[in-house]
Amino acid sequence: MSSDVLPGPGPDTNDDEFRFLAGDAARVGRSAPLPEVRRVAVPVGDGRALSGLAFDPAQPPRVVVLHGAGLNAHSFDPMLLALDVPALALDLPGHGRSDWRADADYRPDHLAIDVATALEALAPDPVVLLGHSLGGLTAAFVAAARPELVRALVIVDITPGVSPSGDAGAVAEFIAGQRDFGTIDEIVDRAVRFGIGSHREALTRGVALNTRRRPDGRLEWTHHFAHLEGISVSDDPYPYAPVWGSLQSLELPVTLVRASAGMVSDTLAAEWTDQLPGSTVVGLEGPHNLHEAAPIKLAAVLRPLLGAQSEDV
Repeated sequence: MSSDVLPGPGPDTNDDEFRFLAGDAARVGRSAPLPEVRRVAVPVGDGRALSGLAFDPAQPPRVVVLHGAGLNAHSFDPMLLALDVPALALDLPGHGRSDWRADADYRPDHLAIDVATALEALAPDPVVLLGHSLGGLTAAFVAAARPELVRALVIVDITPGVSPSGDAGAVAEFIAGQRDFGTIDEIVDRAVRFGIGSHREALTRGVALNTRRRPDGRLEWTHHFAHLEGISVSDDPYPYAPVWGSLQSLELPVTLVRASAGMVSDTLAAEWTDQLPGSTVVGLEGPHNLHEAAPIKLAAVLRPLLGAQSEDV
Protein backbone atom coordinates (compact mmCIF):
# COMPACT_ATOMS: atom_id res chain seq x y z
CA MET A 1 0.00 0.00 0.00
CA SER A 2 1.05 3.59 -0.62
CA SER A 3 2.42 5.69 2.22
CA ASP A 4 -0.60 7.95 1.66
CA VAL A 5 -2.92 5.24 2.98
CA LEU A 6 -4.13 5.95 6.50
CA PRO A 7 -4.25 3.05 8.98
CA GLY A 8 -7.64 1.41 9.31
CA PRO A 9 -9.32 0.62 12.64
CA GLY A 10 -8.48 -3.07 12.61
CA PRO A 11 -7.09 -5.88 10.44
CA ASP A 12 -9.45 -8.72 11.23
CA THR A 13 -13.09 -9.74 11.13
CA ASN A 14 -13.61 -9.44 14.88
CA ASP A 15 -14.55 -5.78 14.49
CA ASP A 16 -18.30 -5.30 14.90
CA GLU A 17 -18.69 -3.96 11.38
CA PHE A 18 -17.65 -7.39 10.09
CA ARG A 19 -20.18 -9.34 12.14
CA PHE A 20 -22.23 -10.34 9.09
CA LEU A 21 -19.36 -11.78 7.03
CA ALA A 22 -19.81 -15.38 8.17
CA GLY A 23 -23.51 -15.25 7.33
CA ASP A 24 -22.75 -13.60 3.98
CA ALA A 25 -20.28 -16.38 3.18
CA ALA A 26 -22.84 -19.06 4.02
CA ARG A 27 -25.46 -17.34 1.87
CA VAL A 28 -23.23 -17.43 -1.23
CA GLY A 29 -22.06 -20.99 -0.55
CA ARG A 30 -18.47 -20.07 0.22
CA SER A 31 -16.59 -23.02 1.72
CA ALA A 32 -13.15 -21.40 1.88
CA PRO A 33 -12.09 -19.59 5.07
CA LEU A 34 -13.06 -15.95 5.34
CA PRO A 35 -10.47 -13.62 3.80
CA GLU A 36 -8.81 -10.91 5.81
CA VAL A 37 -10.85 -7.73 5.44
CA ARG A 38 -9.26 -4.46 6.51
CA ARG A 39 -10.71 -0.97 6.82
CA VAL A 40 -8.49 1.50 4.93
CA ALA A 41 -8.67 5.22 4.26
CA VAL A 42 -6.99 7.62 1.83
CA PRO A 43 -6.72 11.43 2.18
CA VAL A 44 -8.45 13.12 -0.77
CA GLY A 45 -8.04 16.83 0.01
CA ASP A 46 -10.02 19.49 1.88
CA GLY A 47 -9.24 17.64 5.10
CA ARG A 48 -11.39 14.70 3.97
CA ALA A 49 -10.61 11.01 3.67
CA LEU A 50 -12.16 8.29 1.53
CA SER A 51 -12.71 5.04 3.40
CA GLY A 52 -13.05 1.52 2.10
CA LEU A 53 -12.76 -2.21 2.70
CA ALA A 54 -9.78 -4.15 1.37
CA PHE A 55 -10.46 -7.86 0.84
CA ASP A 56 -7.17 -9.82 1.06
CA PRO A 57 -5.20 -6.57 1.51
CA ALA A 58 -1.81 -8.28 1.23
CA GLN A 59 -2.47 -8.50 -2.52
CA PRO A 60 -3.23 -5.62 -4.92
CA PRO A 61 -6.96 -5.44 -5.69
CA ARG A 62 -8.11 -6.84 -8.99
CA VAL A 63 -11.67 -5.57 -8.60
CA VAL A 64 -12.85 -2.23 -7.19
CA VAL A 65 -16.53 -1.64 -6.51
CA LEU A 66 -18.54 1.55 -5.99
CA HIS A 67 -22.00 1.50 -4.39
CA GLY A 68 -25.06 3.60 -5.17
CA ALA A 69 -26.64 6.57 -3.39
CA GLY A 70 -27.59 5.87 0.20
CA LEU A 71 -25.59 2.62 0.42
CA ASN A 72 -22.03 1.82 1.51
CA ALA A 73 -19.10 -0.48 0.81
CA HIS A 74 -20.53 -3.31 2.92
CA SER A 75 -23.37 -3.79 0.45
CA PHE A 76 -20.85 -5.63 -1.75
CA ASP A 77 -19.62 -8.04 0.96
CA PRO A 78 -21.64 -11.07 -0.29
CA MET A 79 -20.65 -10.55 -3.91
CA LEU A 80 -16.95 -10.15 -3.10
CA LEU A 81 -17.00 -13.24 -0.88
CA ALA A 82 -18.51 -15.16 -3.80
CA LEU A 83 -15.96 -13.76 -6.26
CA ASP A 84 -13.01 -14.60 -3.97
CA VAL A 85 -10.29 -12.39 -5.45
CA PRO A 86 -8.39 -9.48 -3.87
CA ALA A 87 -10.78 -6.55 -4.03
CA LEU A 88 -11.52 -3.08 -2.75
CA ALA A 89 -14.98 -1.72 -1.89
CA LEU A 90 -15.04 2.04 -1.42
CA ASP A 91 -17.44 4.20 0.58
CA LEU A 92 -18.30 7.09 -1.73
CA PRO A 93 -17.89 10.56 -0.22
CA GLY A 94 -20.75 11.27 2.17
CA HIS A 95 -21.41 7.57 2.73
CA GLY A 96 -20.26 4.88 5.14
CA ARG A 97 -17.10 6.00 6.91
CA SER A 98 -15.99 8.44 4.20
CA ASP A 99 -16.15 12.09 5.15
CA TRP A 100 -19.05 14.29 4.07
CA ARG A 101 -18.46 17.07 1.56
CA ALA A 102 -18.93 20.54 3.07
CA ASP A 103 -20.71 21.66 -0.11
CA ALA A 104 -22.94 18.53 -0.16
CA ASP A 105 -22.19 18.24 -3.90
CA TYR A 106 -22.29 14.55 -4.77
CA ARG A 107 -22.43 14.72 -8.54
CA PRO A 108 -20.65 11.74 -10.11
CA ASP A 109 -17.98 13.82 -11.86
CA HIS A 110 -16.96 15.28 -8.48
CA LEU A 111 -17.01 11.89 -6.76
CA ALA A 112 -14.79 10.49 -9.51
CA ILE A 113 -11.91 12.75 -8.50
CA ASP A 114 -11.79 11.25 -5.01
CA VAL A 115 -12.18 7.70 -6.33
CA ALA A 116 -9.27 8.17 -8.75
CA THR A 117 -7.13 9.43 -5.85
CA ALA A 118 -7.99 6.29 -3.88
CA LEU A 119 -7.17 4.04 -6.84
CA GLU A 120 -3.79 5.71 -7.21
CA ALA A 121 -3.00 4.90 -3.58
CA LEU A 122 -4.57 1.46 -3.25
CA ALA A 123 -4.55 -0.17 -6.70
CA PRO A 124 -1.08 -0.32 -8.28
CA ASP A 125 -2.37 -2.33 -11.25
CA PRO A 126 -5.36 -1.64 -13.55
CA VAL A 127 -8.57 -3.05 -12.08
CA VAL A 128 -12.00 -4.20 -13.13
CA LEU A 129 -14.05 -1.24 -11.94
CA LEU A 130 -17.69 -1.95 -11.12
CA GLY A 131 -20.16 0.74 -10.13
CA HIS A 132 -23.80 0.42 -9.13
CA SER A 133 -26.27 3.26 -9.80
CA LEU A 134 -24.58 6.53 -8.72
CA GLY A 135 -21.38 4.51 -8.37
CA GLY A 136 -21.78 3.38 -11.98
CA LEU A 137 -21.90 6.94 -13.29
CA THR A 138 -18.93 7.79 -11.08
CA ALA A 139 -17.01 4.79 -12.43
CA ALA A 140 -17.61 5.98 -15.99
CA PHE A 141 -16.01 9.34 -15.23
CA VAL A 142 -13.08 7.63 -13.48
CA ALA A 143 -12.45 5.34 -16.47
CA ALA A 144 -12.65 8.21 -18.94
CA ALA A 145 -10.36 10.54 -17.00
CA ARG A 146 -7.89 7.90 -15.84
CA PRO A 147 -8.07 4.95 -18.28
CA GLU A 148 -4.66 3.71 -17.15
CA LEU A 149 -6.24 2.74 -13.82
CA VAL A 150 -9.00 0.57 -15.34
CA ARG A 151 -8.85 -2.64 -17.39
CA ALA A 152 -12.64 -3.12 -17.71
CA LEU A 153 -15.74 -1.17 -16.68
CA VAL A 154 -18.98 -2.69 -15.39
CA ILE A 155 -22.02 -0.48 -14.76
CA VAL A 156 -24.91 -1.96 -12.80
CA ASP A 157 -28.50 -0.88 -13.45
CA ILE A 158 -28.09 2.70 -14.56
CA THR A 159 -27.41 4.54 -17.81
CA PRO A 160 -26.68 8.18 -18.64
CA GLY A 161 -30.27 8.38 -19.89
CA VAL A 162 -31.80 7.85 -16.44
CA SER A 163 -33.87 10.78 -15.19
CA PRO A 164 -33.42 11.45 -11.44
CA SER A 165 -36.95 12.83 -11.14
CA GLY A 166 -38.47 9.99 -13.13
CA ASP A 167 -36.60 6.69 -13.34
CA ALA A 168 -34.73 7.29 -10.07
CA GLY A 169 -37.49 9.14 -8.26
CA ALA A 170 -38.42 6.17 -6.07
CA VAL A 171 -34.83 5.81 -4.88
CA ALA A 172 -34.67 9.49 -3.90
CA GLU A 173 -37.99 9.22 -2.07
CA PHE A 174 -36.81 6.12 -0.21
CA ILE A 175 -33.64 7.90 0.91
CA ALA A 176 -35.12 11.26 1.93
CA GLY A 177 -38.85 10.67 2.34
CA GLN A 178 -38.48 9.48 5.93
CA ARG A 179 -35.54 10.49 8.10
CA ASP A 180 -35.89 8.39 11.28
CA PHE A 181 -37.34 5.06 12.29
CA GLY A 182 -38.25 3.04 15.36
CA THR A 183 -36.85 -0.33 14.30
CA ILE A 184 -34.78 -2.01 11.61
CA ASP A 185 -37.86 -4.03 10.59
CA GLU A 186 -39.68 -0.77 9.86
CA ILE A 187 -36.94 0.25 7.44
CA VAL A 188 -36.85 -3.20 5.83
CA ASP A 189 -40.62 -3.07 5.28
CA ARG A 190 -40.20 0.32 3.61
CA ALA A 191 -37.39 -1.02 1.39
CA VAL A 192 -39.61 -3.89 0.23
CA ARG A 193 -42.47 -1.48 -0.57
CA PHE A 194 -40.14 0.69 -2.64
CA GLY A 195 -38.83 -2.30 -4.61
CA ILE A 196 -35.29 -1.93 -3.23
CA GLY A 197 -35.20 -5.67 -2.60
CA SER A 198 -37.22 -8.63 -1.34
CA HIS A 199 -34.65 -10.78 0.50
CA ARG A 200 -35.38 -9.72 4.07
CA GLU A 201 -32.20 -11.19 5.56
CA ALA A 202 -30.04 -9.31 3.05
CA LEU A 203 -31.99 -6.10 3.59
CA THR A 204 -31.73 -6.42 7.37
CA ARG A 205 -27.94 -6.70 7.34
CA GLY A 206 -27.74 -3.82 4.86
CA VAL A 207 -29.90 -1.59 7.05
CA ALA A 208 -27.99 -2.54 10.20
CA LEU A 209 -24.70 -1.52 8.56
CA ASN A 210 -26.11 1.75 7.23
CA THR A 211 -27.90 3.19 10.28
CA ARG A 212 -27.06 4.49 13.73
CA ARG A 213 -29.12 5.02 16.89
CA ARG A 214 -29.67 8.59 18.00
CA PRO A 215 -29.68 9.69 21.66
CA ASP A 216 -33.50 9.63 21.58
CA GLY A 217 -33.43 5.95 20.58
CA ARG A 218 -34.59 6.47 16.99
CA LEU A 219 -32.62 5.05 14.06
CA GLU A 220 -31.26 7.29 11.30
CA TRP A 221 -29.24 6.74 8.15
CA THR A 222 -25.50 7.35 8.37
CA HIS A 223 -25.13 8.82 4.85
CA HIS A 224 -25.19 12.56 4.25
CA PHE A 225 -28.19 12.56 1.89
CA ALA A 226 -30.54 11.73 4.78
CA HIS A 227 -29.28 14.73 6.76
CA LEU A 228 -29.76 17.37 4.07
CA GLU A 229 -32.82 19.58 3.85
CA GLY A 230 -33.69 17.81 0.63
CA ILE A 231 -32.04 15.96 -2.23
CA SER A 232 -31.65 18.48 -5.01
CA VAL A 233 -33.01 17.29 -8.35
CA SER A 234 -31.78 19.06 -11.46
CA ASP A 235 -34.28 20.87 -13.67
CA ASP A 236 -32.61 19.06 -16.54
CA PRO A 237 -34.50 15.75 -16.93
CA TYR A 238 -31.30 14.10 -18.21
CA PRO A 239 -28.41 15.68 -16.28
CA TYR A 240 -26.22 12.60 -16.73
CA ALA A 241 -26.19 12.84 -20.53
CA PRO A 242 -22.54 14.06 -20.58
CA VAL A 243 -21.55 10.62 -19.30
CA TRP A 244 -22.25 9.26 -22.81
CA GLY A 245 -19.22 11.12 -24.13
CA SER A 246 -17.05 9.69 -21.36
CA LEU A 247 -18.19 6.15 -22.14
CA GLN A 248 -17.76 6.58 -25.89
CA SER A 249 -14.17 7.71 -25.35
CA LEU A 250 -13.17 4.44 -23.69
CA GLU A 251 -10.96 1.86 -25.38
CA LEU A 252 -11.61 -0.90 -22.85
CA PRO A 253 -14.39 -3.47 -22.31
CA VAL A 254 -17.64 -1.91 -21.06
CA THR A 255 -20.53 -3.96 -19.68
CA LEU A 256 -24.01 -2.89 -18.61
CA VAL A 257 -25.70 -5.23 -16.14
CA ARG A 258 -29.45 -4.67 -16.23
CA ALA A 259 -31.79 -5.77 -13.43
CA SER A 260 -35.10 -7.28 -14.51
CA ALA A 261 -36.97 -5.24 -11.90
CA GLY A 262 -34.57 -2.32 -11.84
CA MET A 263 -34.12 1.14 -13.25
CA VAL A 264 -33.11 0.41 -16.86
CA SER A 265 -36.19 0.17 -19.05
CA ASP A 266 -36.31 -1.37 -22.52
CA THR A 267 -36.06 2.14 -23.96
CA LEU A 268 -32.98 2.96 -21.90
CA ALA A 269 -31.39 -0.38 -22.80
CA ALA A 270 -31.98 0.28 -26.50
CA GLU A 271 -30.45 3.75 -26.16
CA TRP A 272 -27.40 2.21 -24.46
CA THR A 273 -26.90 -0.25 -27.34
CA ASP A 274 -27.32 2.54 -29.89
CA GLN A 275 -24.80 4.79 -28.12
CA LEU A 276 -22.31 2.02 -27.29
CA PRO A 277 -22.67 -0.69 -29.95
CA GLY A 278 -19.39 -2.33 -28.97
CA SER A 279 -20.39 -2.84 -25.34
CA THR A 280 -21.94 -5.88 -23.67
CA VAL A 281 -25.39 -5.92 -22.03
CA VAL A 282 -26.19 -8.62 -19.48
CA GLY A 283 -29.63 -9.09 -17.94
CA LEU A 284 -30.02 -10.56 -14.44
CA GLU A 285 -33.16 -11.37 -12.50
CA GLY A 286 -33.56 -9.10 -9.51
CA PRO A 287 -34.20 -5.56 -8.22
CA HIS A 288 -32.08 -2.44 -8.60
CA ASN A 289 -29.65 -3.49 -5.84
CA LEU A 290 -28.46 -6.57 -7.73
CA HIS A 291 -25.22 -6.90 -5.77
CA GLU A 292 -27.25 -7.50 -2.61
CA ALA A 293 -30.08 -9.56 -4.15
CA ALA A 294 -28.08 -11.66 -6.66
CA PRO A 295 -24.45 -11.62 -5.50
CA ILE A 296 -23.47 -14.99 -6.99
CA LYS A 297 -24.84 -14.13 -10.44
CA LEU A 298 -23.17 -10.73 -10.43
CA ALA A 299 -19.85 -12.29 -9.41
CA ALA A 300 -20.20 -14.67 -12.38
CA VAL A 301 -20.45 -11.65 -14.72
CA LEU A 302 -17.11 -10.36 -13.43
CA ARG A 303 -15.08 -13.58 -13.67
CA PRO A 304 -14.50 -13.55 -17.46
CA LEU A 305 -13.23 -9.97 -17.19
CA LEU A 306 -10.54 -10.98 -14.71
CA GLY A 307 -8.61 -13.02 -17.27
CA ALA A 308 -6.53 -16.13 -16.84
CA GLN A 309 -5.74 -15.46 -13.17
CA SER A 310 -9.38 -16.16 -12.24
CA GLU A 311 -9.45 -19.72 -13.61
CA ASP A 312 -8.76 -21.19 -10.17
CA VAL A 313 -11.71 -19.37 -8.54
